[in-house]
Amino acid sequence: MARSQALTGILFAAGGTMIFSINDVAIKFLSGGYALHQVILIRAFVAMAFILTVIHLSERGWSQVGTSRPGTHLLRVAIIMVSNVTFFLGLAALPLADAVAVAFISPIVITLMSIVFLREKVGPRRWAAVVVGMVGVVVMLRPGAGVIQPAALLVLVSAVLYASGNLLARHMGGTESAMTLSFYVQAGFIVVSLCMGLWAGDGHMATDDPIWAFLFRPWIWPPLADWPVFLATGLSVGIGGLMVTQAYRTAEAGLIVPFEYVGMPLAIFWGVVIFGTFPDATAWVGIALICGSGLYVLWRETVVRQRTQDAA
Repeated sequence: MARSQALTGILFAAGGTMIFSINDVAIKFLSGGYALHQVILIRAFVAMAFILTVIHLSERGWSQVGTSRPGTHLLRVAIIMVSNVTFFLGLAALPLADAVAVAFISPIVITLMSIVFLREKVGPRRWAAVVVGMVGVVVMLRPGAGVIQPAALLVLVSAVLYASGNLLARHMGGTESAMTLSFYVQAGFIVVSLCMGLWAGDGHMATDDPIWAFLFRPWIWPPLADWPVFLATGLSVGIGGLMVTQAYRTAEAGLIVPFEYVGMPLAIFWGVVIFGTFPDATAWVGIALICGSGLYVLWRETVVRQRTQDAA
């Protein structure tokens, strides 16, 4: 039963990540002409329509909307909201593969969190992997260009919050279904995006800065040609988000995270095919350091956990 559950979690993680990659492509495509909160609002409405349809057709029905942990949901929604905003602001100004590579610092972040908050002991090998991963982040920040890239820093913040949100999903998995978790996330997106639109949707805070322009651009009515892209981002986040959430609910984070790395080759593929961008030599170095160190950390966690189980 445990092996079947682990396999299900792996399949959900890999499949959900592949579907999520469509969301990243669509958001980057839309970032040149729309305000981020408008994109998130339309995306959330599409995703919510999908989630409500699944809830209506499922055996448990509308009981899945109920929860005894509203405060924890609110905290998770806030974490995921800020994680999304910071990632997409960075994504608007970075090549797709660069942004995704920096986001994959999450396993390193989880290791550091376990040291700080859980007081776990980390051996020299994992410390070495953490250091290598952070070096990879520094490479992606490109300080040699004369400045630290603010866009990459935003993605780094997003990675920290993404790791926190997934750990929280694992913590809530005993009482909350994937459908419940996804419902409240999309509801939070709708509320916050509407509020943001009422505040800044008229464009009075618009700027020419390549990063912040995406956040404060005025709302416009999308032309018919862009609606399929909005539909794609909404369905991808609805389906992909549900799958990844279910993966973290049912299996340990250390088992799931490696299979999210399928997003890296997909990001390179989409970057070349859709945007005509290919990672340069510096980016490849950063990608190799970050992904290599992250995968090594996860492998070491698996080895240590297996030894502990065998000793018991």
